Amino acid sequence: MKLQMHSIHFDADQKLVNFIQKKADKLETFYDRIIDGEVIMKVENADSRDNKTIEIKVNIPGTQLFAKRQSKSFEAGTDEVIESLRRQLKKRKEKMAAH
Repeated sequence: MKLQMHSIHFDADQKLVNFIQKKADKLETFYDRIIDGEVIMKVENADSRDNKTIEIKVNIPGTQLFAKRQSKSFEAGTDEVIESLRRQLKKRKEKMAAH
């Protein structure tokens, strides 16, 4: 899946970008009609531990799915966002099969 990566208030290293890409590619096993996606990573105010926010938008025919999480690391947030998108894709696929 083609992903656009945006890192706000910091520079994402290649290891993090590859990690997110690898996790997002697994979504295609649940729904094979994904067009593309967009990832936005932000570092919020540094006074709290959970200051890293990750948002992923996934475009599929007819709509767009979205998930956002805030956690202490981008890797943990990515896992949660991907799991949320996986559930959304699965639900969407079941809905389409019912029609």
